[in-house]
Amino acid sequence: MTPATPAYRRLSVEERRSQLLTAALSLFAHRAPEEVSLDDVAEAAGVSRPLVYRYFPGGKQQLYEAALRSAAEVLQQCFDEPHSGPLLPRLSRVLERYLAFVDGHDTGFSALLQGGSVVETSRTTAIVDGVRRSAAEHIYRHLGIAEPGPRLRMTVRTWITAVEAASLIWLDEGKQPPVEELREWLVEQFVAVLTVTAGRDAQTAALVGTLAGDGRD
Repeated sequence: MTPATPAYRRLSVEERRSQLLTAALSLFAHRAPEEVSLDDVAEAAGVSRPLVYRYFPGGKQQLYEAALRSAAEVLQQCFDEPHSGPLLPRLSRVLERYLAFVDGHDTGFSALLQGGSVVETSRTTAIVDGVRRSAAEHIYRHLGIAEPGPRLRMTVRTWITAVEAASLIWLDEGKQPPVEELREWLVEQFVAVLTVTAGRDAQTAALVGTLAGDGRD
């Protein structure tokens, strides 16, 4: 007896859009945006090029921005961490998820942060900056600070920039040192920059005093 052929199920609009975004993200993760064509996305999704245009009439630019927003949401979720327990282990877990994202999206991550892509626009730049601002807000909440002063804001944003730079260099260096060592070094960097700022800012000095008794295990 011939096995029954599974019934074809038409995808909903959201399911099809999600399918195309997943295919695009898998390509943008390991290739620079300008090296990915709509034909590549269509082939990866197993659909026709006209179907890609039906869902993204703005072409590759619209598809790239949608994929970038999707990746940005994943990155922002890396910073979701319960606000309980010692701060530094919390920060270490956040960095573990962040670096796992970097590891899984190496070429795309580099193209995203280094800029200069032919598909880069003010909108894509705003998406990336939104991730940075969201990361900073998460850190303020983990620090228990509702209204960070200018020196603390500058310190946190500077550290976030340092994390991005270290991630790019880590990719260029063949993902060396080991990711665990990189993660712990970045946590130590965070304490170090706060300590420097504490010499000039009472708000940060109070935080450093709290971190002095913060356990790491």
